[in-house]
Amino acid sequence: MDFNTDHFTLFELPVRFRLDAALLDRRYLEMQSRVHPDRFASAGESERRLSLQWATRVNEAYQTLKKPLSRARYLLHLAAQDVGSENNVLMPADFLVEQMEWREAVAEARAAGEHHELEHLHHRLQGDIDERYGELAVLLDDRRDLEQAADRVRRLMFIEKLLVELDDAMIACEEQ
Repeated sequence: MDFNTDHFTLFELPVRFRLDAALLDRRYLEMQSRVHPDRFASAGESERRLSLQWATRVNEAYQTLKKPLSRARYLLHLAAQDVGSENNVLMPADFLVEQMEWREAVAEARAAGEHHELEHLHHRLQGDIDERYGELAVLLDDRRDLEQAADRVRRLMFIEKLLVELDDAMIACEEQ
């Protein structure tokens, strides 16, 4: 095996955003069964170390490809397209205002202990996320519009963070 192969090649998958999750899972399990350190417990030191390195590499590649946001970021990285995630001034003002409104709605529902409202917001946000990933798939796989894809990834980074905050608010509301 070659440590320099990209994650897609490692799992013998096409380099694209849309992927067969079941096939990725199968290939991951196959790879893990071949390189897992337990298989090399009685091998020499260098073989054990190499199997550990491969198991780590396979795990990292799997985690990257399994999650849509990290998969999109990785595809952009492979295409040498900077996401610009460290520079939030790239975000349009209307998007930032929308994010503030979402966060205010979550904070208000959390403070009021309105679990039902938090669930409603979660459902709406998840629908928005699913729609945005559909758009991202078109941009990456069909149009190869890397600049627009990078913009969508930056936006999804905000939205995924908001989803985590919303999940935390729901948990806190349940614990009250």
